[in-house]
Order: sequence, then C-alpha cells, then structure tokens
Amino acid sequence: FLIRVDMYSRPGCHLCDDAKIVIERVQRRYPFTFNVVNIETDPALEQAYGTEIPVILINGNKAFKYRVDEGEFERKVHRLWNQ
Repeated sequence: FLIRVDMYSRPGCHLCDDAKIVIERVQRRYPFTFNVVNIETDPALEQAYGTEIPVILINGNKAFKYRVDEGEFERKVHRLWNQ
C-alpha cells in the first residue's frame, strides 16, 4: 500500500519549513512518498491555498494546515500502514 503525502507550500514560508522537518522525521520511521508543491507555480493553487499554507494532504485528504503535530501525523500514517 502506497502512502502519499503532499505539502502545499511556497518559498520563504517558515511554517512550511517547520512542517517539512516534522514530516521528514516521521518518514524515516514510516516510508511514504512526500511531495512539496510550490503554490506559486499555479494560479489555482495560489487562490485555493494562498493564506493557509502549509496545507498537508495524506492520500489526497486534507490532514493539516499551518502546523503539523508530529504525534498526530505519525498516528495517521501508522493507521494507513496497518490497513
């Protein structure tokens, strides 16, 4: 089963940098595909997420915005690992 995590972000976003550190730390324990999407490259994404970044999706479902709680993120990924 493949787990995919997407983070909508933009350059210079400090909350995004913090979220990325947390996600990558969990990724070392539970391997998954992690993609960072720069919303500035797509006007529709900029419109949708411009004031909410970072937005974290797990398998296409919005899981977090602004901040990622490491324990909660790990629980969500762990549940998917055990399906």
